[in-house]
Amino acid sequence: MRLTVPTDFEILSALSDGRRNNAANLAYVLDRNRSYINTRLPVLTDYGLLERVGPAPNSGLYVITDWGQIAARNQAAYEDDDLDFEALIERELSERDGDDES
Repeated sequence: MRLTVPTDFEILSALSDGRRNNAANLAYVLDRNRSYINTRLPVLTDYGLLERVGPAPNSGLYVITDWGQIAARNQAAYEDDDLDFEALIERELSERDGDDES
């Protein structure tokens, strides 16, 4: 997983409220170029950090996933070259899911 710092984390943070949003709104909120945000959203979706949602199939609405929430909270860890960031996300998700089963 190769994220663009700080933009990808800004996108994740902007979506971390759990509400869905689109590139135009995110570009405005983040004061970034809309075309650039449009290129990053599908990448974050491919990594499983965001999910493209409806109601219309091509609405361009995105929502953050559980993976994305964990990634957003751990930006400092991502910037640590000695840490396996994906393993950290998997571990936190596994621990959280284990807590849910208790």
